[in-house]
Amino acid sequence: MNRIPNLYPADRLARARELAGEAGFDAMLISPGADLRYLTGYAAKALERLTCLVIPLEGEPFIVVPKLERAAAQVPLNGKIEILDWNETEDPYALVASRLDRDVARVALDNRMWAEKVLAFRQVLPNARQELASNVLREMRMRKSPEEVEALRLAGAAIDKVHAQMAGWLRAGRTEREVARDIKDAIVAAGHVTADFAIVASGPNAASPHHDVSDRVIEAGEPVVVDIGGTIEDGYCSDSTRTYSIGEPTPEFRDYYEVLLRAQITQTKAVRPGLTAERLDAIGREIIASAGYGDYFIHRTGHGIGLEGHEEPYIVEGSALRLEPGMTFSVEPGIYVAGRHGARIEDIVVCTESGGERLNLTPRELTIL
Repeated sequence: MNRIPNLYPADRLARARELAGEAGFDAMLISPGADLRYLTGYAAKALERLTCLVIPLEGEPFIVVPKLERAAAQVPLNGKIEILDWNETEDPYALVASRLDRDVARVALDNRMWAEKVLAFRQVLPNARQELASNVLREMRMRKSPEEVEALRLAGAAIDKVHAQMAGWLRAGRTEREVARDIKDAIVAAGHVTADFAIVASGPNAASPHHDVSDRVIEAGEPVVVDIGGTIEDGYCSDSTRTYSIGEPTPEFRDYYEVLLRAQITQTKAVRPGLTAERLDAIGREIIASAGYGDYFIHRTGHGIGLEGHEEPYIVEGSALRLEPGMTFSVEPGIYVAGRHGARIEDIVVCTESGGERLNLTPRELTIL
């Protein structure tokens, strides 16, 4: 049950069909994943049995589900779309093909569809060119509705609660894995239904942006990057990074943390409609480079977030995409000194009509534990 009314509005299917038609597609085939939930509200399980939403250019959308999952589909779909179920001995791909025009020439498949399903559709629709549905759906999903922003705001507040408790878990003598275990329990307790990740990167591990956890014992005097996130009941994700110091840090680390903090604050304040994604990336990168740490900022500034932790838009050099109200993304510059230590600060920010709004409000200054 969604807590936010109209989070998954019924008119999305009509809008998706309209955009698919404008793009020249004869049908869209959407398997379990974020696209299916975005269009219908149904969080179907990705299993070997075929579940597929079919949006034909002509005729009404329908969804094909295994008979044993019909009951699960009926609750979120609530009569707003026809459900066709299939028995174990039936061919669900042929069922889909039988409901489509034989002259189907171009079909859009969701980006996460399993290869075995893509190939099965190729067999039953041999004359249809298969392309990515993201060419259509990215334009819808990239611009969040007020209800989606509210869901992300709830997710952001929930993950802030976890960072606020870090002093109770993060200390010298504990392993990264032990701390991460406590964090994941707290992520669920704070209001998420799943704890999707908990990066705890201490000392030299902090120089690896995608370090997970290890059995390394955290030592006094070293920084720890904590990057955490989960998914709330409504389906939307959280993601926030803070860097902590176990006791007084070295002067070198404190100096470059201040550079990083200035860059991240400047970037979040710069968010506004019309600014390009690559310019937002450059604003922080220029501050870091001018202080002599340009070679240590080794990834893009940010990624979109919504029903997936990483989605459009990406805040990266080379992207001329102009920010628009409703676009929601991370701003997470980092400085990583290989073999020694590193730091990252990450907030989720939504572009509004007048600027930007941070959805994470945990203090960004260096926290010494």
